[in-house]
Amino acid sequence: MRWQGERRSGNVEDRRGMRGPGRGMVGGGLGLVVVAVIVMLAGGDPSSVIGMLGGGDESIAAPSDAPAQPLGNDEQAQFVAAVLATTEDVWNQILPEYREPGLVLFDDAVASACGTQSAAVGPFYCPGDSKVYLDLGFFRQLERELGAPGDFAQAYVIAHEVGHHVQNLLGTSRQVHDAERGLDEAERNALSVRLELQADFYAGVWAHHAQKAKDLLDQGDLEEALRAASRIGDDVLQKRAGGRVAPDSFTHGTAEQRARWFRKGFETGDVHQGDTFAAKQL
Repeated sequence: MRWQGERRSGNVEDRRGMRGPGRGMVGGGLGLVVVAVIVMLAGGDPSSVIGMLGGGDESIAAPSDAPAQPLGNDEQAQFVAAVLATTEDVWNQILPEYREPGLVLFDDAVASACGTQSAAVGPFYCPGDSKVYLDLGFFRQLERELGAPGDFAQAYVIAHEVGHHVQNLLGTSRQVHDAERGLDEAERNALSVRLELQADFYAGVWAHHAQKAKDLLDQGDLEEALRAASRIGDDVLQKRAGGRVAPDSFTHGTAEQRARWFRKGFETGDVHQGDTFAAKQL
């Protein structure tokens, strides 16, 4: 991905290193963190694994109240800021009502409007403060543990979370939340799958327009994103975790579905073709 010449977003907060005395308890056990991510993406409760990282929530220290430090000059931080800037350029063009989200880089654990979260939950978007939260260690896990290397695979992850911000702005997230009331777990999971697949589609829409406007993609970049989407499909993650594949527990979609909806967004670039909630076949 040719990102080095792109502008850097000013909406990135660097909270790395802003950790309390619980630091050592959460930072170790990379394998357990990966398992927690797998459990979470497969629809389970990662708290049971998080507890193994050092005594449960009591050991996870929220960051200090000090202002975020200037964005680091390290390559990964600069990469994230460049990718976020391209999402801003694309979505400001597509949606007149677009309001840019923040992105918070953190280590181990972070306080957000959605509560204090461990890095074990993976990258996440919080609608309460309109921010994406990312521990850069997830990119290493994506490559080494989940078998999805490459900078465009990482860009896909960021674009997917920004896709959730788009859903929040459009009111889709609220509609899903309201629709979940009174549903059983399997029905709620089915709605979650449609929400996540739409975020994958929006990531593809971003890639389409970013490529058209800036010619960002190198040879093999699209395959990197498709591989990443496939490697975090619910069916793949459940098999990896050693359990049986249980479609009723899916919350993000199968490997084939995730890759296909991303590809559809990339090929069409048309935000109106991503209504996963009306789709008869996902």
